[in-house]
Amino acid sequence: MESLFNPNVVKVVRALDGRALYFSRAPIPWDRDAFATRPEWLETDAWLRHIGLYAYRAGFLAEYRDWLPSPLERLEQLEQLRALHHGHAIQVALAREPHPAGVDTAEDLARVRALLTTDDAESGGH
Repeated sequence: MESLFNPNVVKVVRALDGRALYFSRAPIPWDRDAFATRPEWLETDAWLRHIGLYAYRAGFLAEYRDWLPSPLERLEQLEQLRALHHGHAIQVALAREPHPAGVDTAEDLARVRALLTTDDAESGGH
């Protein structure tokens, strides 16, 4: 649940057809009433963590390069919002299994290093 409120974990809201509607570092969608009165409602699958893997055509990248960052991109610090701002669709697929935590911060890097050190010690350094 901590990832829902972690600004380093990007969240996405998608349409029925799988197109991204919005990406944010904030908890989205925000249940205005339930968050204040029913915190157990946070235990739901309504929130999707975004794991960015993009495939673009060369022509799109040539256009993208010339666009200025959009106001929402500057606010959220998420470059995919520039494509949405210019009317382009981003398809979002659901992962079959939960994805492990990413390495986005110095703390994440320390966590992974500790895991690797533990794994290395358990295997006898091999």
